[in-house]
Amino acid sequence: MQPVGRLSPQTWMTAPETRAVFSALASYGSARFVGGCVRDAWLGRPVQDIDIATSIIPEHVVELLERAGIKVGIIGLAHGTITAIVGEWRIEITTLRHDVETDGRHASVAFTADWQVDASRRDFTINAIYCDADGTLYDPVRGLTDLQAGRVKFIGDASTRISEDALRILRYFRFYAYFGRCEPDVEGLDACRSAAEDLRGLSGNRIVSEVFQLLAAPGSIKALKLMKERDILAVILPEVVSLQCLQGLIGIEDKPDPERRLAALLSEASNSSAVADRLQLSKQQRERLQLLTKPSMVLTESPTEKYVRRILYRLGPSRFSDLVLLHVARFGGFEGWQKLLDVAESWVHPLLPVKGADVVAMGIKPGPSVGRLIKVIEYWWEEETDFRADRGECLKKLGTLVSKERV
Repeated sequence: MQPVGRLSPQTWMTAPETRAVFSALASYGSARFVGGCVRDAWLGRPVQDIDIATSIIPEHVVELLERAGIKVGIIGLAHGTITAIVGEWRIEITTLRHDVETDGRHASVAFTADWQVDASRRDFTINAIYCDADGTLYDPVRGLTDLQAGRVKFIGDASTRISEDALRILRYFRFYAYFGRCEPDVEGLDACRSAAEDLRGLSGNRIVSEVFQLLAAPGSIKALKLMKERDILAVILPEVVSLQCLQGLIGIEDKPDPERRLAALLSEASNSSAVADRLQLSKQQRERLQLLTKPSMVLTESPTEKYVRRILYRLGPSRFSDLVLLHVARFGGFEGWQKLLDVAESWVHPLLPVKGADVVAMGIKPGPSVGRLIKVIEYWWEEETDFRADRGECLKKLGTLVSKERV
């Protein structure tokens, strides 16, 4: 490959950690930065992950790194990928390769020393830009031209690239949401639509990772519109009827929150459990989605200060803010909604002045009765005193409840 220019010096390129890795590999073969780090650096965007491509076979990469005192993480050795661990840095190193056999989910690969062959098997032109340690750029599939134009384009035949891994359908729309500034590539769109049903064969974990990254993107609405118009969104999220709520949410939130944005895509009538199952969400993500689509406490317009405190106490400030933002996104703003967010930000969670030990000290044996009495006193403290009763008042009320318990 012939060089096409030079990337200006980057701190992540000249950092001791990356220099150590390149130094370890230099004695045996060639190595270059590749993919997102080169793409984002060229655009002047923050670089999140560092990937290196090399002509050295994986076993020798491991040997060279260990010889240099660099810790190695071996996860994808069969596919040519290992992780160099240098302090807090994690740098993925992948041997140049080409696919021998694919089934739309997994691929058998063979290693090569040919950089052009390696570039040809990658997904999109903007992800196949290479860079030497000194900043020299290589662009074998004209990715820089597409990047400059804001064009997301498959390398070679789009249908072939998708047949190698159906997840590339979602990756196409994810990258379009981040980098697309012109009309989408027609061949790529048609190929994605034709193969959309293949997404059903992918695991929820792989799908949700792409969905969350897409939802966090600046151009998520335009990408989702394309997916919806071409019946691709319906394959992974058939519950989505409208993008209006999401569009409203994006206009008022401080920063992207993919989980909250997913809730905005779903109506209150949606089966959030089915969505959570399909996307294999974690327990925490599942509970949050359930709360945001079917809240246990409904936010009304112009709520009383007492009701606001009750919601904050039961749900916490983060979930309360979620409810405010989603209510405004779904139904429109109301006077004072921004003040509610300020209240949540300054909320200090009050602590119930009595505990189970106080119940036991009054003669109630440890067991279910203790928990039930604590719930009763907590409800009284919350609902009837608005969290104002102090420990003495709570103990007095508790004593009355215990007396009735003994009768």
